[in-house]
Amino acid sequence: MSKDSVADMTFLTSAEVAEKLQLNQQVVVRKLQTGEIPGYKIGKDWRVASHQLLAWLESRSNQNKPTMRSKTERAFFKDGKLVDIPAQRKKRTFVLERLLEEFEPGKVYTEPEVNSILRRFHSDVCTLRREFIMEGMMVRSAGKYTRAMSYLPRPEGTAR
Repeated sequence: MSKDSVADMTFLTSAEVAEKLQLNQQVVVRKLQTGEIPGYKIGKDWRVASHQLLAWLESRSNQNKPTMRSKTERAFFKDGKLVDIPAQRKKRTFVLERLLEEFEPGKVYTEPEVNSILRRFHSDVCTLRREFIMEGMMVRSAGKYTRAMSYLPRPEGTAR
């Protein structure tokens, strides 16, 4: 760590953290002791780097709340592979929309090409192809597949 980086750091006492967060100082000290808030114990008091306090606050923001889409992707994709096709329609739609990203809009694919792309994720390519067609995500004509230009993923919480 260079002298410049140490000089640029701003540290707050537990009392200053409590004041900024409008919390009781004992609550802040308890959170520091348990490691919930990152800090440094120097003598009898604690010091908190302002950038660490900001990062801690950001990690607790309700803006970072996982969406159903992100939860579904984490639950059904492991190491880039689809472990199971969800039975629940909304979750299945999220999974299909994720797989649809692998197909270029406007490009025409043969069935073997579609199978090859889908097989990278799951072995049941027939079900996935059928679901793409039923959901209107892809169009099939004369054995050729095209990503439907009219299909737009709906924002979470809206019905189809």
